[in-house]
Amino acid sequence: MIKRAIYPGTFDPVTLGHLDIVKRGLELFPELIVGIAENPKKKPLFTVEERREMFIESLKEVGLNGKVEVKTFNSLLVEFAKRERAVAILRGIRIVSDMDHEFTMASLNRKLYPEIETVFLMPSDDYAYLSSSAVREIAFYGGDVSQFVTPFVEKKLKEKFGR
Repeated sequence: MIKRAIYPGTFDPVTLGHLDIVKRGLELFPELIVGIAENPKKKPLFTVEERREMFIESLKEVGLNGKVEVKTFNSLLVEFAKRERAVAILRGIRIVSDMDHEFTMASLNRKLYPEIETVFLMPSDDYAYLSSSAVREIAFYGGDVSQFVTPFVEKKLKEKFGR
């Protein structure tokens, strides 16, 4: 059986920190699916289709084209994982407060789908502070986000904020 993992998130937008987790996840799992959640409770800046396009283009820009599938989902994560025959959920943990939330979610996911494992990766030091919300705020005020995102995402942020 192929060891397939799901790396879920809203990725609004995808950052170099997310791409770092993808690279490292590929060292652990021969198949990795990025699952972009529609999550109607959140109010994303980009549509799910735009977020998917940005992730695909960003994978190309960092040399991971064709190594990862990028899909969207609008269901419980465990239902998506079952449909994709995943054995693991890959999650990045940046700060202690992330662990609180992620531990709860991992426990709930295991209750709903006992066959799934959650694998936590700490980010590389270069990205330990990085979040999509911080990138959005910097971009909103016209700041330089080039050190945090790929050129394609930077362009999309400038377009979104009319710059």
